[in-house]
Amino acid sequence: MERVLQFTEEHDIFRGMARKFFETEVAPHHESWEKAGIVPKEVWKKAGASGLLCPNIPSEYGGADADFLYNVIIIEESSRVGNTGFFISLHNDVIAPYISEYANEEQKARWLPGCVTGDSILAIAMTEPGAGSDLKNITTSAVDKGDHYVVNGQKTFISNGQLANLIITAVKHDNGTMSLLMVEEGMNGFERGRRLEKIGLKAQDTSELYYNDVVVPKENLIGKQGQGFRYLMQKLATERLVLGLAAVEATALVQRITLQYIKERQAFGKKIGTFQHIKFKMAEMATELEMCRAFADKVTVETMAGKSTTAEASMVKWYSTEMQKRHTDECLQFFGGYGYMMEYPIARAYLDARIQTIYAGTTEIMKEIIGRSLGL
Repeated sequence: MERVLQFTEEHDIFRGMARKFFETEVAPHHESWEKAGIVPKEVWKKAGASGLLCPNIPSEYGGADADFLYNVIIIEESSRVGNTGFFISLHNDVIAPYISEYANEEQKARWLPGCVTGDSILAIAMTEPGAGSDLKNITTSAVDKGDHYVVNGQKTFISNGQLANLIITAVKHDNGTMSLLMVEEGMNGFERGRRLEKIGLKAQDTSELYYNDVVVPKENLIGKQGQGFRYLMQKLATERLVLGLAAVEATALVQRITLQYIKERQAFGKKIGTFQHIKFKMAEMATELEMCRAFADKVTVETMAGKSTTAEASMVKWYSTEMQKRHTDECLQFFGGYGYMMEYPIARAYLDARIQTIYAGTTEIMKEIIGRSLGL
């Protein structure tokens, strides 16, 4: 089916290169990364050398001035191989834009080149033990000391928490306003806590972070003091869209491996894919996937055109991730007992899908945002 997104020949060439990278540098190693609970920093540098990190960053900072469709291609090819450990989209599409859009020229020149080469790995620290979806209730504090801030607090569920050497941290001031500070690896008082054990995303490191009287120079304030909450709200829409795009491709992968299985597996003397119930279920899921992809593509086009898509991105996020979770569960059922065995990719897909409706805003939060857009 023809895509809503219009890819050029240059995009197609880039997709071929990206596909080869994920098939050769990621997929064969993913199982070992899951056992280690983390991906090696070397894969970040290989991705940088291949032009897969922050391609839409301006050329003066080492990027390729590419349009957002290049980022979309990376998201899709990453999900196509079932990559859930090398969190490249978080780096490219969620965190780097805070620097490229809100940082000053000196900060961009200091931070962005390393983000493009893979020498610098990004994380963003918002969530706290007592503040998840309710970001206004964070308690990590930043006390103004003239030429620097003193930061104290704790963050949790931080993706890339062990690997990152640049961590954008949401902090609160005495007057209740919020700012974004770049905390750098090696700053005194900044400590990484334990790597958290999750039911899925085993290769993706998720950690606790601690800030104990961390001295952060004013030169590391991103944007204006007190504007952090506004910056976060502006960028969360894009984060939700890219998670939705990844969910669409992850669902497509689940359907592909299921189709292959039901075309080969026999029961009662016939291939199980010929059973009417399974055939109809696959038809329903294939239809829903194409409809969801078309809407996600439409919102991507609108985002690239600079239109406000807060409600629409929330629609993409909640529907595509709930679809991924639902379809993966349905497909696992067709594998019978084998679907419960970790040696089958459907089992890992099932575990990895569960977080999708939770992070970057739960399904319930997405519906709240959509409801408000309707004047309710």
